[in-house]
Amino acid sequence: MNNAVKTILGVVLLLAVAAGGYWYGQTSAESRVPGTEAQAERKPLYYRNPMGLPDTSPVPKKDSMGMDYVPVYEGEAESGSQLSISVDKVQKLGVKSEAAALRELKRTLRVTGRIEIDERRLHTIAPRFEGWVEHLYVNTTGQAVSKGQALFDVYSPELVSAQREHALAIQGLAALKDADDDAKQSMQQLADASAARLKNWNMAAVHADTGDSRPRVTFRAPASGIVLEKKAVQGMRFMPGEMLYQIADLSSVWVIAEVPEQDIGQVEPGTRTQVTVDAWPERSFDGKVAFIYPTLNSATRTVQVRIEIANPKALLKPAMFANAQIAVGKADKVLTVPTSAVIDSGTRQVVLVRLAEGHFEPRTVTLGSRSNDYVEVLSGIAEREQAVTSANFLIDSESNLKAALGGMASAPAKAPTEQKIVGHQAQGVLDAINNDGTVSITHEPIPALKWPGMTMDFALTNSSLVAGIKPGSAITFEILERSEGEWLITKLQAETSHAEHNH
Repeated sequence: MNNAVKTILGVVLLLAVAAGGYWYGQTSAESRVPGTEAQAERKPLYYRNPMGLPDTSPVPKKDSMGMDYVPVYEGEAESGSQLSISVDKVQKLGVKSEAAALRELKRTLRVTGRIEIDERRLHTIAPRFEGWVEHLYVNTTGQAVSKGQALFDVYSPELVSAQREHALAIQGLAALKDADDDAKQSMQQLADASAARLKNWNMAAVHADTGDSRPRVTFRAPASGIVLEKKAVQGMRFMPGEMLYQIADLSSVWVIAEVPEQDIGQVEPGTRTQVTVDAWPERSFDGKVAFIYPTLNSATRTVQVRIEIANPKALLKPAMFANAQIAVGKADKVLTVPTSAVIDSGTRQVVLVRLAEGHFEPRTVTLGSRSNDYVEVLSGIAEREQAVTSANFLIDSESNLKAALGGMASAPAKAPTEQKIVGHQAQGVLDAINNDGTVSITHEPIPALKWPGMTMDFALTNSSLVAGIKPGSAITFEILERSEGEWLITKLQAETSHAEHNH
């Protein structure tokens, strides 16, 4: 009996050992499936846009439609338009990159000009009557004068007669206060006529000295400034309208700047400026654009711009040469990259995008406005993508950049009629026919595009494609990319069930 029990226990033990060995062998075999360990250890180099747009990310993210970016592993990154350089060479070349970002693109426009007198602050003294210069109080050009300061005395028989005539008329009018109305009216007309004569001669600006045996009139400065021109000489005779003095107020001056034709569209009245002159190299003077002249100089292809500058200490002299810096550019934020990131071949502009360490992709970009350090990118690169800013041309010499660019050249150079249009087949369910003419479809994964299954809206080449098909129907359809990121349905039909097909 004991031997029988021992025999049974031995058999059970052998069966247990055999089962355990089989289970261990199966588990070990599964864990050693070729490629499993390698795939578990693989790390993505970067993540690309699932719709094929020129946008990559170093970390996982989703696009605007909620689709996950597709990971790109070592070996998958190499294509006709991509290139790679060893990490050692990248470090030796000193490759640097900067993310494309939204910025206010402002720049400084540097132009030359000259200091000129503010025409509104220029005053001329020209008597409206004939006379002689009796005495000069200001007798040198360039002399500073203040408003109301005596300039010169003149003697004019006509003026003296008019003044005495007016004085007698006023006295006569006072003496006839008790006379009849006709007499007072006649004397009033005489007084008004003599006053009008003096007014026409601008006698409000002069002062008559009648205390002297020989009456004279003193002309005074109409404004503070400097004497630009003095033609008056003591004892000279002058005629009506002859200029004797010219006075300029230099507390504010103009800079007439010459702006090139291609830049004038960026300059606007009110724009702030900084002006420097050789006489004061350590100083700058604040100003603003006051006026843009309406004509172009055909010889220099420039447009004159007037800049107003306060000049309280008269440091800026008329006819000085000046350098003006005009702040121009866009106030709104736009997508930009550093100017050093752009490789300009003359026919197109290329930016090297750093996909991962040692992996780069050249992108043809469309550029917009420029500032001193950055340039606007209209297309070809997405925000936060890393643009190579240094060693661009060294990468060219150390890699197959020229070949990569050559592979890119054919597609943009072809005319639209020559481009090959590729359609992609898909299956799904027609969810709805939208009011704007599009359709909402929940489609299955599309391997050719590496799209997962999802619900999307598509445009139709013709609304008749959905005629007779009800929402909720299973469908097959074909799509093609009309423009970057825009997909169009060219064929659509309801799926036929097996029963209907057999019938």
